[in-house]
Amino acid sequence: MKIAVLPGDGIGTEIMAEAVKVLKALDLTFEMEEALVGGAAYEAHGHPLPDSTLNLAKAADAVLFGAVGDWKYDKLDRPLRPEQAILGLRKHLGLFANFRPAICYEQLVGASSLKPELIAGLDILIIRELTGDIYFGQPRGRRTAVDGHFPGAEEAFDTMRYSRPEIERIAHVAFQAARKRNKKVTSVDKANVLETFQFWKDVVTEVHAQYPDVELDHMYVDNAAMQLVKAPKKFDVVVTGNMFGDILSDEAAMLTGSIGMLPSASLDKHNKGLYEPSHGSAPDIAGKGIANPLATILSAAMMLRFSLQQPEAADRIESAVRSVLAAGYRTGDIWSEGMKQVGTREMGDAVVAALITKTITKS
Repeated sequence: MKIAVLPGDGIGTEIMAEAVKVLKALDLTFEMEEALVGGAAYEAHGHPLPDSTLNLAKAADAVLFGAVGDWKYDKLDRPLRPEQAILGLRKHLGLFANFRPAICYEQLVGASSLKPELIAGLDILIIRELTGDIYFGQPRGRRTAVDGHFPGAEEAFDTMRYSRPEIERIAHVAFQAARKRNKKVTSVDKANVLETFQFWKDVVTEVHAQYPDVELDHMYVDNAAMQLVKAPKKFDVVVTGNMFGDILSDEAAMLTGSIGMLPSASLDKHNKGLYEPSHGSAPDIAGKGIANPLATILSAAMMLRFSLQQPEAADRIESAVRSVLAAGYRTGDIWSEGMKQVGTREMGDAVVAALITKTITKS
């Protein structure tokens, strides 16, 4: 089992160290090779996704990714910015399906900004299409307007587009995932305004005919954003496009108390995947040892389950995380009165201890 380890920038190196530590505590044999990506790769190689890193990712069975980005790179030309690394990996590896589970752990109900009765027992799976939509659509750029409200003015433009095969394959992923859960899919679109998403709605409806055992409903994205904070437990599997999924999955993350708790998986058609926390590089706290590593550790568990066919090891890691939370260990983002506040390394150590002993006591 070969894993490409790409820590990235900011807190990426700190949280990745803890995930690697947890993986090494398992009684499994991994070949882990580390490479630069994002801003760190730009500094060393002049590009956020150098060929050496891309080739490693292609050769590996799975990719474990930290986070990329820093404000100091914001003035670079867009193709050289750190964030282009993750877009490039998705494109070159064919990673079209992003799984973002939003689970509210029993021990963290009080960390959410919503009332406990709204989020206790929350378990949503957001499936986001990753390789189409406005993020990749062409043409795009800047030009002088020849029509519109201000002819002759400078304008910028992007293109939102989806093909039938792109929509069909992500719809199949969503319906198949729902069959393993509560058999309900909510497809989020903006069909009342956008032709692209009327087409999305039509194709998802057609694919649904192959899954009569799964309930399907459609929801406009603005209503979905409202319902996520009004009645989040009404959702089971949510499937949507690239941009809407980007936004809604971060909103769902905060329902659970902290985005620092949410893992994600980006998969190709063969279940090879890139696994990363849903949060960013947080350059403002980098190097302080206070970042929450649990999303990255849980991403490693998803990697074991989806790409490396080690479901029992994945269960062990997830059980260890629950044990640590039950024992009262908290990083600052999820801390509350009466809990034991710990740093990044201490939280990783606690998970390893729980993994090895299967129990942990509050110190």
